[in-house]
Amino acid sequence: MEMQEATEVEASLRGQADIWKYMFGFADSMALKCAVELRIADIIHSHSPNAGASNSKPMITLSQLASCIAPSPEITCLTRIMRLLVRRNIFTVHHPSDGGEPLYGLTHSSRWLLHDAELSLAPMLMMENHPCLMVPWHYFAQCIKGEGPCAFKMAHGLEIWDYASQNPEFNKLFNDGMACTARVVMKAILTGYEHGFDSIGSLVDVGGGTGGAVAEIVKAYPNIKGFNFDLPHVVAMAPVYHGVSHVGGDMFEGNIPNADAIFMKVSHLLHSSYVLEPNGEGILDDTGLIFDLLMIAHASGGRERTESEWKKILEGGGFPRYKVIKIPAIASIVEAYPM
Repeated sequence: MEMQEATEVEASLRGQADIWKYMFGFADSMALKCAVELRIADIIHSHSPNAGASNSKPMITLSQLASCIAPSPEITCLTRIMRLLVRRNIFTVHHPSDGGEPLYGLTHSSRWLLHDAELSLAPMLMMENHPCLMVPWHYFAQCIKGEGPCAFKMAHGLEIWDYASQNPEFNKLFNDGMACTARVVMKAILTGYEHGFDSIGSLVDVGGGTGGAVAEIVKAYPNIKGFNFDLPHVVAMAPVYHGVSHVGGDMFEGNIPNADAIFMKVSHLLHSSYVLEPNGEGILDDTGLIFDLLMIAHASGGRERTESEWKKILEGGGFPRYKVIKIPAIASIVEAYPM
């Protein structure tokens, strides 16, 4: 076989392998969901008596892990799930030199799955992998053909906000998912946006969910009077936060509380918080593109935007000056200034 022909064969095989990989891409998220449902990361984390120490590296055998999951677990199934998650660097495995049972441990990835951690993505993972939110992804072709305004509405007959208001269980799942991502983003904002709120006396978080984000800002800046503004069925589930008033309403009806500044986590509201860099090489750039597809699946008319698209929409809204500030999170801060 000539070299050129061999190269073509190899390229074709790699192409085939890619299609198989993407065809079954859902397997990764389902294995990850399984790990969260079984609290595998939590079990490993709690196995060490010094699990709270920063230098602690708890490890556990598969049989120990299985015994913590169920009285009579299917250990062969667990072995196969863990094998994939180790390959995906969600967990680690160490094979003792004495031939003992392999020991499983946490990675920087699996630490984001701890339920009781201050910062966890476990609620968001459970939300996004709920069957209700998976079904709309099957409607992309219909969206392109113009058969409906929103994949979620085509799948369920309602916009996601209306669906949540009529389904308390889903509403809690949705609010928990939004709250956990808000905590992650707010941690990055408060560490990477130094003195950003110094000159503000009052602040309203539009689409603030259950109020966790504005509460963190008020906690860091006690001089600020905070307002959490969202739909009535959302704020009805909001806990009490010192210095924060919960206000129910609809921003499209113009009843947003007056304040010195408006704060919007627009990934959850206008669905365009991330400054896309489609050709970028950043750690989270691919995730931004996926979030853009998420907007097709779950939002009516929502999208993520590049900086030039941000510039256009801000200028059209009467904010000719703006500044994009990078923070250690998938989102960026966009400061917009009126005329």
